[in-house]
Amino acid sequence: MSNLPPFDLVIFDCDGVLVDSEPLSCRAFEQVYANHGMALPEGIVASGIGMKQADIMRMIEDRTGHRLPDGADSHFWPETKLLFAEQLQPTKGIADFLQPLSQKRCVASSSQPERIAFSLKKTGIDHYFGEAVYSSSMVKRGKPAPDLFLFAAEKMGVDPARCVVIEDSPFGVEGAVAAGMTAFGYTGGGHTYEGHAEKLASKGARQVFGDWDDIAREILVAA
Repeated sequence: MSNLPPFDLVIFDCDGVLVDSEPLSCRAFEQVYANHGMALPEGIVASGIGMKQADIMRMIEDRTGHRLPDGADSHFWPETKLLFAEQLQPTKGIADFLQPLSQKRCVASSSQPERIAFSLKKTGIDHYFGEAVYSSSMVKRGKPAPDLFLFAAEKMGVDPARCVVIEDSPFGVEGAVAAGMTAFGYTGGGHTYEGHAEKLASKGARQVFGDWDDIAREILVAA
């Protein structure tokens, strides 16, 4: 029997948690820079997983000096959408996890609403969330600030202390903890790396899981 407190709301990150999108997203990001004659160092885009697109661009500029021309950021989604349409898959076991979930659930993602909607529909899990989908474009500050998680909890009518956030990125875990929520780390996506679980734990993830069956045993029993 779990000794975790009950959760009334399960908040899911989208990219890398619900859908196995991060390797595809990184390829698209790198391609846009390459199209403008800028080769990015290996791993630099991946180091920004969980951040808003604009924040990743600033991080790249700070670390490499590469700055895209004005308006070139509009190329990211078309490039990404092509890859998603061909290759995007849900994370393994997510539908089986969502189907019996009795608690309220929502999505809180750093991606733009159009991308979130496309990802959920493409992978066949959109009906599990309905309108309960929130983007960092709806708040002032993206992850690791707590704004998006607090916004989602308010919209869903749930006390932050009774929310659990499932995140694959250190920035997301940090934001969830700052919001006063329980954070679970998830390392089941295709972008996981050596030390991933330890990094999530270091940011405050209460537990870190590599598959949905293990998370189900915690959340469903804790309900």
